[in-house]
Amino acid sequence: MSDWSKELEVAVRASSQAVELALRFQAGIAAETKSDNSPVTVADRECERLIARILSGAFPEDGILGEEGANVQSRSGRRWIVDPIDGTRDYLRGNPLWSNLIGLEVGNDVVVGVVNLPVLGNLYLAGRHAGAFRNNSPIHVSSRSSVDESTLCFNAFGKLNGTPFKNEMLDWMARFWSVRGLGGAPDAMMVASGQADIWIEPAAAAWDLAPLKIVVEEAGGVFLNFNGGGSIHAGNCIACTPGLKAEAVRFAVR
Repeated sequence: MSDWSKELEVAVRASSQAVELALRFQAGIAAETKSDNSPVTVADRECERLIARILSGAFPEDGILGEEGANVQSRSGRRWIVDPIDGTRDYLRGNPLWSNLIGLEVGNDVVVGVVNLPVLGNLYLAGRHAGAFRNNSPIHVSSRSSVDESTLCFNAFGKLNGTPFKNEMLDWMARFWSVRGLGGAPDAMMVASGQADIWIEPAAAAWDLAPLKIVVEEAGGVFLNFNGGGSIHAGNCIACTPGLKAEAVRFAVR
């Protein structure tokens, strides 16, 4: 990870300090409802401020884009993309599936990613051309290529109506060896770690996807949008093993 070692070190430090802050806030915390009907808490906002402060202190020329409003223009051509608590509903309920997400975008490419699932004890890192790691051990997607031997992860069933494949989804799911749906970051990291084989996310923002994309890709996986592109800004994604790419394209890319 030598090419991105400083960026990863700072991002991990920011992530770890934000986790500590989030855990201090968690007991008895109340939520507000945002315009998109998603919850937000004081912990989301304070963790984003903390992460942004650390990143800006280390890289003052870089831009920042955060889910809770952080928006610093870049003077370097680089931009940090932050979700301070991904899975706020899980965080509120005391479920272990929430995370914080930090990615670094250079041009149209995400080059650094940190995905911290603290309650599960898993910290995922990736740097472009440097591999993907979970708790400092290399990870790789599985070699599965057959649907009937593969695990499918699907997130946001409530948003299925907005997809081009809504009428085919149940029949397609029935072909898989197993189906899971833990939420965006846990599902994506299962694919990156070889514990699942394909993940479909029908509705997500750049801060939901930035570090997930590079971790999956550096673990040997494929990241696609429903339009056939590979952008974190397209609002949806498919992440899968190379062996399932043709099946994913056939089913979801329109």
